[in-house]
Amino acid sequence: MRYPLLTALALVLAVPAAAQGAKESMPISTPVEALKPGEWVWYDAVAPEGPSMLIVNLSTQRAQLYRNGVRIGVTTVSTGKKGKATPTGIFTILQKKKEHYSNLYNSAPMPYMQRLTWDGIALHAGNLPGYPASHGCIRMPMAFAQKLYGATSLGMTVIIADDKTDTTYIRDAGMFLPIDPTASTDLEDMRYRWQPEKSPEGPVTILVSRADSQIVVLRNGKEIGRSKVRFPEGAIGTHAITLAAVENGIERWQYIELPGSGDVSGAPFDRAQFASIGMPRQFRLDVRSVLVPGTTIYGTDDPIVKSKTGKTLTVIKDSSQPE
Repeated sequence: MRYPLLTALALVLAVPAAAQGAKESMPISTPVEALKPGEWVWYDAVAPEGPSMLIVNLSTQRAQLYRNGVRIGVTTVSTGKKGKATPTGIFTILQKKKEHYSNLYNSAPMPYMQRLTWDGIALHAGNLPGYPASHGCIRMPMAFAQKLYGATSLGMTVIIADDKTDTTYIRDAGMFLPIDPTASTDLEDMRYRWQPEKSPEGPVTILVSRADSQIVVLRNGKEIGRSKVRFPEGAIGTHAITLAAVENGIERWQYIELPGSGDVSGAPFDRAQFASIGMPRQFRLDVRSVLVPGTTIYGTDDPIVKSKTGKTLTVIKDSSQPE
């Protein structure tokens, strides 16, 4: 028992006391916008189990953790400063280390590090001056970072947006409803790849790009499927839809409106438009078979790319660790 205690003490001492933030949660009734730098709220008893997702808002300098579709925590953060902007988009947690030191910035301490990219972007405890001040990472109060570390798992979805994010609930996500055998939108002439054995378990993320006419399925951050798709006329906007729960056979999806980089940034989610996206019938069935609570569908008019930074959304990050 002595060594874990020493490790925890070392993590605390690695960050100056003034920078560690509040040691205790603020009252549950505290409005999100009223939190001062370093303050946070944690109330995980309202949803003790279920899939989790973290939403980071660069504009408000806040991060909110949802479990089973219910918000269980919110904190103030400090993200990338000018010239070192935190990338926006959808990510998965690639690596976790309680004690970590920066390889890029003079071995700076990064307690409770949760890596989002292999080129230096991570969640971790750090200084919170009340404005963006990091080299691209998302800094959090020490006590909140510790709680978050214990509540997350590898492959969990993290969404980073630079504008307002609204969260609502819908009954279904449209494109993966039970299949109508007569539906003309299931196009058998399209080629696809389906290799679920490449990642047999873990959180599922589905990326749909109008620019590329492609859908990509990731499980635990690794690609297991890809197909060409056919879109109806009109832009789809930028949206994230997460399967929050399945109750009595009925799916409950959590819809998050995200700012996009196109002309239709902020366009409302059109369920009928998503439902009419065409793809091979068998691929649709294969994808349907891996939908579990925690699955996130991310739709965008932007292309699917390996890496983008700044205000352009990162749609895919390579999950394989560099040599």
